[in-house]
Amino acid sequence: MHPKFLTSQTLAIVMGGGAGTRLFPLTKNRAKPAVPLAGNYRLVDIPISNCLNSGIRQMYVLTQFNSESLHRHISATYKFDNFSNSFVEILAAQQTPEGSRWYQGTADAVRQNLRYFLERPYEYFLILSGDQLYSMDYGDLMDAHLQSGADITLGTTPVDRRSASDFGIMHSDAKRRIFRFEEKPKDSNLLDELRIPPDLLNELGREPGAELYQGSMGIYLFNRKVLIEALTGKEADFGKHIIPSLLQKYQVFAYIFQGYWEDIGTVRAFFEANLALTDLVPPYNFFDPLHPIYTHPRFLPASKINQANIRQAIVAEGSIISNATIERAVIGIRSVIETGATIRNSVVMGSDFYQAEAQPRPGDPPIGIGRNAKIEGAIIDKNARIGEGVVITGDGKPMNMDGDNYYIRDGVVVVPKNAVIRSSI
Repeated sequence: MHPKFLTSQTLAIVMGGGAGTRLFPLTKNRAKPAVPLAGNYRLVDIPISNCLNSGIRQMYVLTQFNSESLHRHISATYKFDNFSNSFVEILAAQQTPEGSRWYQGTADAVRQNLRYFLERPYEYFLILSGDQLYSMDYGDLMDAHLQSGADITLGTTPVDRRSASDFGIMHSDAKRRIFRFEEKPKDSNLLDELRIPPDLLNELGREPGAELYQGSMGIYLFNRKVLIEALTGKEADFGKHIIPSLLQKYQVFAYIFQGYWEDIGTVRAFFEANLALTDLVPPYNFFDPLHPIYTHPRFLPASKINQANIRQAIVAEGSIISNATIERAVIGIRSVIETGATIRNSVVMGSDFYQAEAQPRPGDPPIGIGRNAKIEGAIIDKNARIGEGVVITGDGKPMNMDGDNYYIRDGVVVVPKNAVIRSSI
């Protein structure tokens, strides 16, 4: 257990992101942190649960687009007693005497809300991303921060040469002091210069000749005074603007995280991260009793399965599956899947309510997946009504397109929330 005084002096700030265009249409009607994950959770549950598991119990979530469902989820999920200072609150972009601009980037979002963050005597500010899947004890990061005497500590993760051009790459010495930052480097000679040095690789338990780089995780721990000074200008983003400008002025160190970490900010990454959870030994463990992921308690009944053929799947509570075939799929809460339906390599997010609570238009199929429907390589968002005999697949279609009642992004078919696809029979 990490010293209580340390975590009590730390405020976590979860960045809710912008309009979430890379995750559209999953963000068509909701903020990015509110996108459902793994059948039962929301993206925002990951950083919040990591904080709670690390002893950090004071958090703000910053957002500005479609924040209603996110607000509803957080207020219903993270309730604390009246005898503690614990809280999880949303700060949405708002008009103030200082201005009425949308957040222009991560740094601008923190700057616009800085007066709230400074109202209490926090000594440390932990800035986190809201669209990543990983399990980290932030207490370890804070311990490293104190031991190194850092003004700022950045979370980094080893990435290979092929992936390095998709990251902000930090270059540090063997003591993990960062002295160089390059945004998404692509030049071969530059990549050669940015490799993790052999002695640090050896310390990490890696082969000294490995071509690995420190990719930024978008996790920043600031000392109070340093954060105030860093935000005196008008720079919009921490990764692109603030951090590179501070490397010569402050002691900036890396905390190198070697566990599973996945940025799920795109439709393809989101799709693959969900399906990977169905593996026999998944890369991320939602079953870890020492690091539970918290979410809204719904008090749903156990799922009911009637003669179904299910292989390598996650089935969330409250579902009813009747004589269907399900292979490598995530089936979300309150899913209703009718007889003869086939679902392969797909994510079905389920529903916010059952058919008895719905008010369908005349001729609409019931909520859920209809009889003999076939779904492959798709994401079916919440409350969708898929009619009898409907076939949903990306085969033979462009990698990206907008259809009448569906979208294709990176080859993944996405049926948006509340969509209706009537029977093809």
